[in-house]
Amino acid sequence: MFAEILWPYVLFPILIVIARVTDVTFGTLRIILLSKGFKNIAPVVGFFESLVWILVAARIITDLTNPITYIAYALGYAVGTYVGIIIENKLSIGSVLVRAIVSKESFALESVLRENKFGLTTVDATGKDGLVKVLFIVINRKELDKCVGIIRENNPAAFFTIENVQSVNAGYFPESEHSKWSRMFLPGRHNK
Repeated sequence: MFAEILWPYVLFPILIVIARVTDVTFGTLRIILLSKGFKNIAPVVGFFESLVWILVAARIITDLTNPITYIAYALGYAVGTYVGIIIENKLSIGSVLVRAIVSKESFALESVLRENKFGLTTVDATGKDGLVKVLFIVINRKELDKCVGIIRENNPAAFFTIENVQSVNAGYFPESEHSKWSRMFLPGRHNK
């Protein structure tokens, strides 16, 4: 009697949640990889995503009498989306553009960024209150916290925006394990 209740109402729904978390995590990562330009690895992730999904869907469709499996399916989807986003944030995949606008007199920020091996391009411009300098910094996303920390520490009044960059060709990126990994999947990206 206990086994007749345990499997359909406890263990099977738990397996459904785990499988859905897995397949939706793969799906979230696949979409993020595509948006970041990792076109070589996204199909591999998509293969595993669809394989897990078809196994779960086939099993649920064979027994539509247990409403708990529907809840488990939806719960797995929600948790899988969240887990995929967390994993992507931990991997720090891709590149971002940090655009900082600083007063013309504020040269210290530019120097500190260069000392910390950030490649940047500067442009003289005019803002609401006069002359400003615009700094364009394209970096590996893994370096974003460090870059933003330097900006906030050296020029708290700086206005800056952060945008995702789909692809990068050439430029200066300090050598790191992260950039070696990225180069495997983005062959056109390397230091020059």
